[in-house]
Amino acid sequence: MLPAERMSAVAFAAKNCALESMTISGAAMQAARDYESGRIHLDEFVTACSPSDTAHADPRNTPNIQDLGDAVFARTVLFAARPASGGGLGELRSIHGTLFGGVRADAGSIRTHDTTSSASAGGIGASPAAFFPAALLETGATNIASELAEARDLKCLDRPVFVTKLAHFYDELGYLHPFSYGNAMTLRIFASRLAHSAGWDLDWGPVTRDRYRDAKLRAYNGDLSGFAGMFDAITRPANPTRVFLIAGWDQGPAH
Repeated sequence: MLPAERMSAVAFAAKNCALESMTISGAAMQAARDYESGRIHLDEFVTACSPSDTAHADPRNTPNIQDLGDAVFARTVLFAARPASGGGLGELRSIHGTLFGGVRADAGSIRTHDTTSSASAGGIGASPAAFFPAALLETGATNIASELAEARDLKCLDRPVFVTKLAHFYDELGYLHPFSYGNAMTLRIFASRLAHSAGWDLDWGPVTRDRYRDAKLRAYNGDLSGFAGMFDAITRPANPTRVFLIAGWDQGPAH
């Protein structure tokens, strides 16, 4: 990967953590700078930010894992070099497992309860009706995957149509909410990969926690204008060398 590609991947990973108020240590940021400059390889960066052993995985799966944000931050960078693929629930589980393996005992596993332990916007996660029924998650995921396949994975669409359809599927997957924790982080990675494969890149840089939370709350009440407006503001023509496009999104692949 070129320096600008590494910079973009690190910037996206930092934003993905920041949108969930997940803390990244100074040591991890220094390791990221070393990776950006090429002083260390990607695997060295991930190892430097990872728990020393799996004993760190929280058996209670409590949401307070900010102290292990370094691991999640570094693993997010992995997806720029090694994107998940396959679509559907399988891809979501693969992303979640990579992000939270060794951090949470349920990494990559779908939730088994209708309520979630995560502190979601407006407290909607505490309502059993807030998300898709746990017993039907695989059925719901299959239906969404079929609908997405019928839409040709959003390929060959004009930008306004792409934005509208992406907002729709983002909301559908948000309601599916397959995991007890980390759904939004997982979904942003999935959406970025989906968009890139369809010829568009998502520049998450300008998105704030307040704007993202507002879009989620609107969608929960049946109004997709928040997500549509957000994606309209951050959708760019694809840069073929970068899955995650924040730093230097307007530079060509030669940079």
